[in-house]
Amino acid sequence: MGRYFAIRIGRAALTIVLVVTFAFVVLRLSGDPALMILGPEAPPEVLAAFRKAWGLDDPIWAQYFDYFGAIAKGELGRSMRDGRPAIELVLERIPATLALTLPAFAFKVALGIPAGIYAALHRGSGIDRAVMMTAVAGFTVPSFVLALVLVLVFAVQLGWLPSGGQDSWRHAILPIATLSLGGAAVLARFTRSAMLEVLGQPYIRTASAKGVPWRKVVTSHALPNAAIPTVTILGFMVGTLIAGAVVVESVFAWPGVGRLLVVAVANRDLAVVQCILLLVAMTMVTSNLIVDFLYGFLDPRLRTKGAHA
Repeated sequence: MGRYFAIRIGRAALTIVLVVTFAFVVLRLSGDPALMILGPEAPPEVLAAFRKAWGLDDPIWAQYFDYFGAIAKGELGRSMRDGRPAIELVLERIPATLALTLPAFAFKVALGIPAGIYAALHRGSGIDRAVMMTAVAGFTVPSFVLALVLVLVFAVQLGWLPSGGQDSWRHAILPIATLSLGGAAVLARFTRSAMLEVLGQPYIRTASAKGVPWRKVVTSHALPNAAIPTVTILGFMVGTLIAGAVVVESVFAWPGVGRLLVVAVANRDLAVVQCILLLVAMTMVTSNLIVDFLYGFLDPRLRTKGAHA
């Protein structure tokens, strides 16, 4: 068991390093922060002084090692626009993002899993077809398209809800709905597939043939065994609580981490972008690591195989 967990932790750490490295290189190859912040009309000596002050005139490999050295000391850099610590700017926005993503996650689970289970238990029925059509639509429609449709209908045409901002709880309804509907569709689709696969197993037919009540067959045999694939999707959704809000926060002008990331990328505010990407990578890797641990406890066969991976 110790080897299984050690391998997973090692892979998680390597993934974080690779993500941060990729972001570091791409950001520095995508444009000059001095030109973005000071403007192309700034005098050359001012641009040169700015680059020297922020270490942008050093070779990229030197900047890379300096960056990881700072991370080892717990320093994530400062914003080039206002000089504040990047982590401070990010932490200020996290409550606003969680105010959307946590209720959205709860709605995803409350809608998607029961719908998938019901559709699997009534395979071929009208309800099953309706659930699958809705799931496919929710899975394929981009979040920004869904957001714009909701704004057009409920804010512009009906005038029931505001189209953006964070002044009251009513401003959160459309963003939460946008985040919830697509995720619920994905959960319904995967839960239905997992349930159908389990319901087709021999032990389910054997339990039914022995006279075990169907309700008990479903609750005691089918649901626990169908939980593992669903746990995978839930782990991914937990990992994307922050990253998944980027588009929605931009459309609805919601002052969260996602909107901060868009602004920081546009301004080439390197420290802020790197801090957010590090946070997102750690969130996703941690959620996947928890899922791996749950697999190890739920199914010892996976733990045994993982130890030899």
